[in-house]
Order: sequence, then C-alpha cells, then structure tokens
Amino acid sequence: MGIRSVLEANFDFEIIDEFLDHYAMMTEVMESLIIDLGNTERYHRSIEELFRIFHNIKSASGYLQIQPMVRMATFVEDALEHLRSRDQVVNEETINWFISISDIFLQWQEDFKMDNELSKISFHLLILPDMEKA
Repeated sequence: MGIRSVLEANFDFEIIDEFLDHYAMMTEVMESLIIDLGNTERYHRSIEELFRIFHNIKSASGYLQIQPMVRMATFVEDALEHLRSRDQVVNEETINWFISISDIFLQWQEDFKMDNELSKISFHLLILPDMEKA
C-alpha cells in the first residue's frame, strides 16, 4: 500500500488534495530559493520563504501523520533557523546540501503521485554541511 492509499484510508480526499496541491507549489519554488541563498540581495527573502515552506510542510505532514516528512522538515527548519540569524550568504556546500534536500521532497511528491511508499532518506542528507565557512 502506497503513501496516497494510506492517507486516503485515514483522511478526507479534500484534505489530501489540498495538501498535495500546496506541497507541489512549495516544492516547485524550493530550488530557485535555495540558489538565491548565495545572492546578497535576495538572501534574506529566500531564507525567510524557505523557512516558511519547511514549517508549513512540517505542520501539514504532522497533521497527516507522515513521520519521515515531519522529521526531515523539522531537521531542515532547524538548519534554516541557524542561518536566519546570520547576515551573510551561504557557501556552495550548503547550497548543494539544500538542493539535495529539495530533491528528496521532489521525490516524495512523485511517490504521492505514483502511490509508492515514501522513498528512503539518504544518510548523507542527515549530515549538516559546514555552514560557517564562506
């Protein structure tokens, strides 16, 4: 039984469809916002928007009891919280890590569409990059 079937067995179709619509919009803009973390002029707007996206994913997936998504969104939200307090763009290593994070959320979107189990999180995603070096 795939993730969509599990959700449909436990929640109203309208709630699931609304979640998937919003999730698709959020994953669609992730990569461009991540790339903008390296741009001085767009850094603050991008970090705030990414924080909002991952917070929303965490909240919605928590309601729907999608635990891997909750855990990953929480982990990313914590990393973004650390970066919010800084006043400098992030390094390439950090951007690449966030793009890899974006990729797993995109893969999960595909898992929903295909009614597969959620893809497993690669261990390397659980290792934060050195966010302090320029």
